Amino acid sequence: MRRTLRSAFVVSFLTLSSVPISCSSSDSGGGGGGGTGGSGSDGGRTPDQAGQSCRTAADCYPRLRDGGAIQGTVTCMDRVPGGYCTHECQTDADCCAVPGECLTDLPQVCAPFESTGKMYCFLSCEDADIRAHETELFTDGAPLDANVFCEKRVGPSFSCRSTGGGAKNRMICSP
Repeated sequence: MRRTLRSAFVVSFLTLSSVPISCSSSDSGGGGGGGTGGSGSDGGRTPDQAGQSCRTAADCYPRLRDGGAIQGTVTCMDRVPGGYCTHECQTDADCCAVPGECLTDLPQVCAPFESTGKMYCFLSCEDADIRAHETELFTDGAPLDANVFCEKRVGPSFSCRSTGGGAKNRMICSP
């Protein structure tokens, strides 16, 4: 009996050890394209250029087309974990104003950030922007959840937070 069990174990082990096992997914998660910005992004960062991780401003907006120049100084915000690519702005219209600046139709807003005294472009999670751009997550009367929007449309490490910019404060997706 022991010999039969041992033989069965060896056969089972050899059979299982020859089966290929994969720990990765075929979904590259590259995010982007049209629609509402895809379904998140790879590496827990945004599918758009705003919000990309960075160490310096030179890491930001590498995909500009037609030699476009961003309206405002490009900045890598080091107050955000992993950095946050953005640029200075005066109004919401300054965000996505240059061809190739925005890779998706994720809404962006121009807002002050914490106590910097400067205005920057951010990925928006304000209710009005979510209602205007979202067509899949909150259907059938489901209530809006800005954190779900940020997580699903921007990236799994993102949530909705205040810019902390005082009276002109806005709600943005941030890691």
